[in-house]
Amino acid sequence: MPKTARPHIHLVSDATGETLKSVAKAALVQFQKSQEEVETHTWALVRKPLQMERVVEAIAAMGGLVLFTIVDPQLREILVKGCAKAKLPIVPVLDPVILAFGKYLGEKSQNLPGRQHELDAEYFHRIDAMHFTIAHDDGQMTADIEKADIVLVGVSRTSKTPTSIYLANRGYKTANVPIVPGLVIPPELETARQPLVVGLTTSPDRLVSIRRNRLISMNESTETAYVDDERVREELNIARKLCAKHNWPMIDVTRRSIEETAAAILNLHARREEQRKQQALDLETPPQKGPRA
Repeated sequence: MPKTARPHIHLVSDATGETLKSVAKAALVQFQKSQEEVETHTWALVRKPLQMERVVEAIAAMGGLVLFTIVDPQLREILVKGCAKAKLPIVPVLDPVILAFGKYLGEKSQNLPGRQHELDAEYFHRIDAMHFTIAHDDGQMTADIEKADIVLVGVSRTSKTPTSIYLANRGYKTANVPIVPGLVIPPELETARQPLVVGLTTSPDRLVSIRRNRLISMNESTETAYVDDERVREELNIARKLCAKHNWPMIDVTRRSIEETAAAILNLHARREEQRKQQALDLETPPQKGPRA
């Protein structure tokens, strides 16, 4: 393998390469010392032999580890043989999963590149969720908040908007409403029954730090109640009491990534949906008559 100044990882795909990017990212975070040094190259939409030959040539010149999701047998052969010739390690990322699915389902894979990115109903559902979420950001358009799947509430800078966008990308219509001391929350939120309402909170110290950095990035003065320790603690207490009053669950995002916060929210949503289904079944099931005396 050619010696390089930095380690290289090559992601070769016949589709967009998003699956490989996610896998590589998830794996790299386990290697704290190396993840910042690694240089990642994405070779996407490789669907012709000539394209693959050029990709192999470029990869061989740089060296590195190769991860791929290629379903076409001819393209796979070019890539595998090229890496073998260059003595480069290569990993077929989806092969073990597809093989396991095939054995379990008793069905042969169709080997269609980019199948997961087809414009199906689920795709348009996610787009619809994204439009809804953007329109209902930061307390906008609360009149139809009942149409939301999830509503996030919390004081300023508790990651409501980025978490909402992430959930929308998963197909959930998500609104977010700020909790501002001195201002009442929208009455539509208090009476909403369809959406799951979740409060987001964080530690006072972290919130002050985030807000201060925000002001600095906007070239605004940091001499304001917005970053005052006591004021921030008061805001968080008000939010906590409001959520307790309405029995809204709260999630502390202090040490959570957006993905981890979203996962916790979706767990709450799934549990509530299961409870609703069970309640509906209970209502449909007639009461059992006891034995006659």
